[in-house]
Amino acid sequence: MTKDEQIIDATRCWIETVVIGYNFCPFAGRVLANNSIYFHVSHATDMESSLVELIEECKRLDESDSIETTLLIFPDHYSDFDDFLDLLDIGERLMSEQGYEGIYQLASFHPLYRFADSTDDDPANYTNRSPYPMLHLLRESSLEAALEKYERPEDIPQNNINKANAVGLAALQAQLLACYKKG
Repeated sequence: MTKDEQIIDATRCWIETVVIGYNFCPFAGRVLANNSIYFHVSHATDMESSLVELIEECKRLDESDSIETTLLIFPDHYSDFDDFLDLLDIGERLMSEQGYEGIYQLASFHPLYRFADSTDDDPANYTNRSPYPMLHLLRESSLEAALEKYERPEDIPQNNINKANAVGLAALQAQLLACYKKG
């Protein structure tokens, strides 16, 4: 198994055991079951190359209806959370400039993800903590269609916080570490 395949396995483990396992994203199960997630492991080592890959992944989504969502994984770069937030901010602006606003939404996950005004050991941070820094491209139209079928989608963030607190910090840390070790 190649290193990239190990990274994808670790990411898939996290999706299955954390994202779907705790239902942090009520739509992820269908997308994974349909095998419509595209995993791209990036070995970019600078912001410019990372942004080029982000736009390339937007173009891949443009060209392939069979891909519902893309995870752009950065195993070698952006270990510093603030640097990663810079990538996210610039990436969102670039997508808008390239005409992708309203077409694709950009979400983010990081091993050190920390919500504003939270402490580092807040279990709620684990709703967005992942084995590697990654950007998640979602089709806006698919997201809107899924939200229409979901009763009270505005409750999802608070429900996730409640679930994370109920599961507890130690269990969430252990699951994330177990998936990371797969990579």
